[in-house]
Amino acid sequence: MINYDQFLSRSAEQMRGSAIRKMGTVLAQSREIISFAPGYPAPETFPWEEFTEITRELLSGADGTVLQYGPTRGYKPLLEAIAGIMESRGAQSSADQLLITTGSQQGLDLVARVLLDPGDVVLVELPTYTGAITAFRNVQAAMVGVRQEGDGIDLDALDETFTRVTSEGRRVRILYVVPNFQNPTGLVIGLEKRRRLLEWAERRNVLIVEDDPYRELYFEDAASEADVRPIRADDDRGRVVYLSSFSKTLAPGYRVAWIDAPAALTTKFELAKQAEDLCTGALDQRVVYESCRRGVLARQLPKLRRYYQEKRDVMVEALSGAFGDSVTWPSPRGGFFLWATLPDAVDSDAMIARAVENGVIYVAGDAFFVNGAGRNVIRLSFSSASHDKIREGVSRLSKTVRDEMAAIEAPAARQ
Repeated sequence: MINYDQFLSRSAEQMRGSAIRKMGTVLAQSREIISFAPGYPAPETFPWEEFTEITRELLSGADGTVLQYGPTRGYKPLLEAIAGIMESRGAQSSADQLLITTGSQQGLDLVARVLLDPGDVVLVELPTYTGAITAFRNVQAAMVGVRQEGDGIDLDALDETFTRVTSEGRRVRILYVVPNFQNPTGLVIGLEKRRRLLEWAERRNVLIVEDDPYRELYFEDAASEADVRPIRADDDRGRVVYLSSFSKTLAPGYRVAWIDAPAALTTKFELAKQAEDLCTGALDQRVVYESCRRGVLARQLPKLRRYYQEKRDVMVEALSGAFGDSVTWPSPRGGFFLWATLPDAVDSDAMIARAVENGVIYVAGDAFFVNGAGRNVIRLSFSSASHDKIREGVSRLSKTVRDEMAAIEAPAARQ
């Protein structure tokens, strides 16, 4: 047998599998398992009839470019539509600043490959999105975490961390944040704090990478459009690279997202994308564009907010009833996730096997930390399970935690 390790690049040696994808594999092994792991939109929210009508027209053969290669930047009418979306979010943009990407994950990969050299430091929230950790790790960047407060990243800790890292002779290139309904915590960075982040980035000569896939999914009993104003909207110095997506509002299968950045950077991202896939799928882009043009997207948003708000309420009620005060979480004001802290003695990663036996899965918290923390926290997604399955899944989770606590306490009781 050939030992292929000898042929691997340094970046390949550091690659790690996604904890979220790992849980998806577990789910595929049994239909009886209730999954709170992947942050999947609910298929019943997809506008199936409108997609069918749009696709039938596009595939009539009247326009051969529908199934042809397209520009790397993206389908021009869609770029113009995205410029309109950016304007509605308070940020002026234009075609020279925009790039269509094959999902936001590709956007993160492009950002990492264009902006980071091996050993460069990325400051991230504690905890942070696992896909970003993967993208930064793959280019051999170093990630240093900064704790969060109830209204997002701790600014004092941010500057202390920057000072410490740079005093060690290391170079901080970017700060990565998910300001709206953060994956995994559901936290929202306060508006005043967003403006202070821009001031900090200017003072410290750092770029902010703003990942904003959940922005439209605010819950109308807890947040408003004003609360989710992008950092990018107040950036008049070119400090922000902004990523967003249609995956959570239309459908993730289309793999259509975008980067908005200063034109000089967008040009570099475009060159990097040419080496990856030449262009995002033309049919996908056309369906998304038509969904924007025909008002499908605009009609979807209020429905999605109500739909996921109801699911949030069901999960919170179920958790409160099952756990009382023994499990705590910040109340999600939008998005897909609830970030639950279990009793101190519980190791959530070690408990996964017991959870699977009881027919429920989640994502262990340590997958979201770059400093080894998160042992007794879990991320629960309420987006795709039905109300009944949320209730049953929480019941199974409660049994799992009780069984785990009993197993932990038994040796001590025998002493």
